[in-house]
Amino acid sequence: MSDDRLTFKEMCTRFDVTPRTLRYYEYIELLQPDREGRSRYFGPREVARMTLIMRGRRFGIKLEDIRQWLLIYEHEGTEAQMQAFVEMADRQYEELIEQRKQLDQAMDELKTLRDETAESLNKGA
Repeated sequence: MSDDRLTFKEMCTRFDVTPRTLRYYEYIELLQPDREGRSRYFGPREVARMTLIMRGRRFGIKLEDIRQWLLIYEHEGTEAQMQAFVEMADRQYEELIEQRKQLDQAMDELKTLRDETAESLNKGA
């Protein structure tokens, strides 16, 4: 085994994911580790892909969108992948803006209800 590969356990530790998550990413073809018997080894390519997957997940991008985006690199190259990323990032940014708006609304409503309830408690005291 070469030094630039990570074992399954090392990969889980490095990216702070469960074995189930790592197996799922492999199942949906986001990752393709080398197999030697029952062992899996993750080389630099898989580590780089996992870095991109985790970054995408942090921004709330769907796994299928990430998978399609990673395939673009393999079939069309870097420039096409970067263009696809810009489009994907634009869509996700708009989604996050909408989620923020909904969260702000819910927080405002909760604070109003909490304040009204506290005020009615104080009147009754």
